[in-house]
Amino acid sequence: MAARATWKGFIKISLVNIPVRVFPATDSAATISFNQLHAECRTRIQQKRWCPHCKREVPLSDIVKGYEFEKGRYVVIEEDDIAKVRPESTRVINLVQFTDDTAIDPLYVERPYYLAPDGQMAADAFSVIREGMKGKAGIGKLALYGREYLVAVLPRGRGLIMFTLRHAREIRSMEQIDELETVSTKVKPEEIRLAKQVIDTFEGELDLSEYKDAYQEELRQLIDAKVAGEEFVAAPEEAPPKVVNLMEALRKSLDSVSAQKKKTVKAEIDRRATRPAARRRAKG
Repeated sequence: MAARATWKGFIKISLVNIPVRVFPATDSAATISFNQLHAECRTRIQQKRWCPHCKREVPLSDIVKGYEFEKGRYVVIEEDDIAKVRPESTRVINLVQFTDDTAIDPLYVERPYYLAPDGQMAADAFSVIREGMKGKAGIGKLALYGREYLVAVLPRGRGLIMFTLRHAREIRSMEQIDELETVSTKVKPEEIRLAKQVIDTFEGELDLSEYKDAYQEELRQLIDAKVAGEEFVAAPEEAPPKVVNLMEALRKSLDSVSAQKKKTVKAEIDRRATRPAARRRAKG
């Protein structure tokens, strides 16, 4: 099924405006979600707006927004107040700066979207901008649905990908983690050498499609079994061994990887050795 655009707008660079369509890059339906039910009758629970002070349900018309400026003290913010500062939706992705595409710290990345040209007339200009942005990331702002978003736009394949970004004030400093003060800055050279050897044995070209969400897959199997009235038997879970001696654990890791590689090589040699014989039997 072809993806559907969630909204249309423009990508703006200086005096250049290109009509674009925006598509979500992630699929929320891929993650299983649950509803809350009453255990007795299996009816879906309704969320009530309840005032503990008045001890009664409050209709939506009586709900106002409040900001807690001190513990237990609120200032009420009316919709008219918010309208004074709410940015007007322009549906324009206004890129005002370009930087190297590796300069964006992953901590700032929030949500990804795909950008495609809106119509054939926009396609040529879209292609030119995409090629001109190779190796670069455009940083800008987008005012949409009463909010202002900080965004980054990068070329990806035949299109562009846009990330909404967190602002710097939303990122906590690592200096706030007190537990990191216990981490030693002095490490034994032999431990580093062994650690690098273990890490190097697992190095390879990254393909994230090879990684499956085992929890979601087993959860789906569990749901299917329950729907069919069958019993689901969970796979046994092995607890990871406790690391008592780091050097010993690193050496055992290297030995384990080495033994596994020997098994893989032997299996490949045996497989190749059987091929000619199989062909001969087929001819005969």
